[in-house]
Amino acid sequence: MKRWVPFEWIAAARFLLDGAVQTLVIVGGIAIGVGVIVFMSAMLAGLQANFIKRVLTSVPQIQLIPPDQVARPLRDAPGTFEAATVQRPTQRVISINQWPKIRAEMQARPDVINAAATASGSALALRGDTSRAVTLNGIEPEIYFKIVKVPDYIVAGSATITTEGIVVGTELARDLGASLGDKIIVSTPLAGNRVLTINGIFDFGNKAANQRTTYVTLRNAQSMLGLLGGVTSIDLTVNDIYAAEDIAQEIQATLPVEADSWIKTNAQFFTAVQAQKNSNTLIRLFVGLSVAFGIAAVLIVSVIQRSKDIGILRAMGTRREQILQVFLIQGGLLAFVGSLIGSGLGALALIVWHRLARQVDGSELFPLILDVDLFVWASVLATATGVAAAIAPALRAARLDPVVAIRG
Repeated sequence: MKRWVPFEWIAAARFLLDGAVQTLVIVGGIAIGVGVIVFMSAMLAGLQANFIKRVLTSVPQIQLIPPDQVARPLRDAPGTFEAATVQRPTQRVISINQWPKIRAEMQARPDVINAAATASGSALALRGDTSRAVTLNGIEPEIYFKIVKVPDYIVAGSATITTEGIVVGTELARDLGASLGDKIIVSTPLAGNRVLTINGIFDFGNKAANQRTTYVTLRNAQSMLGLLGGVTSIDLTVNDIYAAEDIAQEIQATLPVEADSWIKTNAQFFTAVQAQKNSNTLIRLFVGLSVAFGIAAVLIVSVIQRSKDIGILRAMGTRREQILQVFLIQGGLLAFVGSLIGSGLGALALIVWHRLARQVDGSELFPLILDVDLFVWASVLATATGVAAAIAPALRAARLDPVVAIRG
């Protein structure tokens, strides 16, 4: 059984092969353009995924805290107010009102995965003649570590938190001249001094966090901060990380708490990511236009060069629609082959850059993400661009008068 190939495809392939140099040049240009798009898109996706991973494993996705304390003017007499400046009060460490009930409500929400109560406040860490201001975080490890992955960042010891133990950051341990198993004094205004043993040392990859953050048991923190069974925050993880801000606003509107999402607290990052996305979109647009004009220019030249051939084909009975299809197929083939080569070049460049680019600590700058969908869409869009770019020269070829073309 013979394989039947449509005339339009045979003619399009012959025209491309006869002009091999032009074909190779335009395919090379398309390949470079698609390679740039694939490389930049994949690298941006990797950088964003790396940041989100770091953020979501070191901070809660949503944090519920007590409402801000606001001073109100005293009323002098009915209908009048004292004309005096009302100063903002000092923000004391206070507990969330009815926090067990609120935590239970949060845990019952279908969009919330985990809810952990924490007690946080300022303290002073001392060892010998050295002292450092720290943030004392009282937690319930079995729940809290499902939200903030402290065990993943441990570089010495373990994340085991006991009544007499504390977990500190690398910078704080270095500043105090302490190491695993050493004892330090933790001092607060309400509870005085408390001697705790360093059970573990972590590294969040953030100097400020490593200098100030410490973890103790929830009961210890409540006692040392004078909270009397209270908590200063309820930390949450949610099903959809990108819906965290909407969920936080909904919670804040229905409960007597303030709700901060990881999106709100990292607003500068999202602004930077959006700027990168906009830049990437502009680059894609201009690269796509360059590819389109390149294909159109080559095909217009091809129409001029092959005017006699087109005239002969028309005189032999080839319909205008078939001539139109020949040049549309050429545009599609050029773009499709170029996109396949470009996708391979983009992937290869990404793999090489992933191996060469490193952070200060030697770890990878971004995870290698080679999403099949990216290559599929790059090929589809490039092919569609090629077909669209071929419309003008195809129409010109289809309108050629066979007699005029053959005489010319």
